This record gives sequence, C-alpha cells and structure tokens, in this order.
Amino acid sequence: MHDEVEFEVAAPVEQVWNLLVDVERWPEWSESMTSVRRLGTGPLAVGERAVVKQPKFPEMTWEVTELAEGSSFVWVSRSPGITTTGGHYVTPSVGGAQTATVRLTIDQNGPGAKVVGLFTNSLTRRYLQLERRGLTARAESTTAQS
Repeated sequence: MHDEVEFEVAAPVEQVWNLLVDVERWPEWSESMTSVRRLGTGPLAVGERAVVKQPKFPEMTWEVTELAEGSSFVWVSRSPGITTTGGHYVTPSVGGAQTATVRLTIDQNGPGAKVVGLFTNSLTRRYLQLERRGLTARAESTTAQS
C-alpha cells in the first residue's frame, strides 16, 4: 500500500521544516494525532524513536531511519507482518523563497500489509489530508504573524 499527498504551503521551507521535525507538537495542528512522545532529546536524528498515538490506531513506535537536515526525514514502524514507512519532504517551491512544496508519504509492506490495508486505507488517506490541512494552516498563520 502506498499513499501520498503533495501540496504547496505559503511559508518558507525552513519554517515548514521546523514544524515537521517538532513531532511532539503535531497534535496541536493535526487532528490525525492524539499524542507524540519522543524517546530521546535534542534535535530529531537518525535512530531517534517516538511513540505515536492516532485515533482508531494502536500506539506505534516509530524510528527515524533517514534525515536530510532542512529537507526530509523518514521513519519506520514495525509490527508483526507489517512495516510502515512515513516520509516527510520539504523543498523550495517554484513559487519562490516564501513558498514550500511538501510531500507526505506512507507505505505499508510485508505479508500482512494487504489485509491491514483493506481496513485502514481510507482512514490513512483521511489522516494525510488532515495533516496537509493542519500543517498548511499552522505554517501560513505563523508566516502571517511574522
């Protein structure tokens, strides 16, 4: 299963990036998150883990497996028969320095992915849209206040 959403945000890349890597504050701007608790301290880094609770999903531990400072991070959660990978990408938009392009991806692989996907695909797509709307609103309201 693969889902993704790509969208423009009327805010600088750095500002959008800072919102994305501050994972513990995601529940403030996205209804798709109940809580996010990092298990480490300091800046988000490869190997860092976070416990994420989303409505209608069990609590999951995610581990950062890739990080390109200022532009992307990928994290992975494993459960029996399924590996879920979430990608978060921010790049400068063609619209100029004050606009960012964001791409959020979710992939599920493994022997149980198809069965679980039958039950979760529509909810996953809904959560990606909630994250798109929430991140856009937070970044653009912060830009407007600057």
